[in-house]
Amino acid sequence: MKIRNVLKTVKGHPTIDGAGVHLIRVLGPDNVRDIDPFLMLDAFDSRNPEDYIRGFPMHPHRGIETITYLIKGEIIHKDSLGNGGTIHEGQSQWMTAGRGILHEEMPQGTEWLFGLQIWLNLPKEDKMAEPHYFDIDQDMIKSINLPNEEGVVKIISGSFDSVKGVDTRHIQATILDISLNSGAEIEIPLDSENNLFIYIFDGEGYFGEKKDIIVGNKTVAIFDEGDSFKARASANGLRFMLFAAKPLNEPIAWGGPIVMNADEELDEAFRELQLGTFIK
Repeated sequence: MKIRNVLKTVKGHPTIDGAGVHLIRVLGPDNVRDIDPFLMLDAFDSRNPEDYIRGFPMHPHRGIETITYLIKGEIIHKDSLGNGGTIHEGQSQWMTAGRGILHEEMPQGTEWLFGLQIWLNLPKEDKMAEPHYFDIDQDMIKSINLPNEEGVVKIISGSFDSVKGVDTRHIQATILDISLNSGAEIEIPLDSENNLFIYIFDGEGYFGEKKDIIVGNKTVAIFDEGDSFKARASANGLRFMLFAAKPLNEPIAWGGPIVMNADEELDEAFRELQLGTFIK
């Protein structure tokens, strides 16, 4: 098996989005060819509610899926289709925007807002699919203890060690939350056709055959080709998210919260927003 090595690293940078939410923007338009079919990754890590309670008021999406994963905190959401609810810590929400949805996400004041949101592209044939919410509670996220108490793998989607996570509608993505104790190692077979990257929440580790070191958190490592992923935690331990999926290799026309395949489709979406015909 060929073990994948680190191709490049990307350090997140602070930014403000929504109505004044302070967050870490890690991946975006500059990285899409390396992480296809994923599009963007924003991370939340604040113990000051003033950084985030203004939230993300009602805004549109089309052509993508958004996956929110909370380790700590609470987010209340609602949308133009009448859906609503709360994402609690240890839970995830998989939203298919499809042909169009207006929604809002309002983080609640807690001791710690800690987690991420990632955007996943939709294939051309599914861009105008029916919008759909999929709440993933703690019981649906399988947790696997590694041998010799070396760590824990939580499976949001895809599979690990023959244990499957949730079934997804459009893109078959592997999303894992992996915690390794000091010096622990893990090796995971992966489809050689998949793009692969990780996002480090905490600690540092060594990856691949070259023993590349990723220092500190808020860092993404994007990997080269291969059919196996290998990681070893430093003395301080390591926690990271792993993302893998087969690239779409389709044209991308990106305008803010809307991602289509052609500029004409973007123009039509924004025209519909102005005319009030965006929601089908």
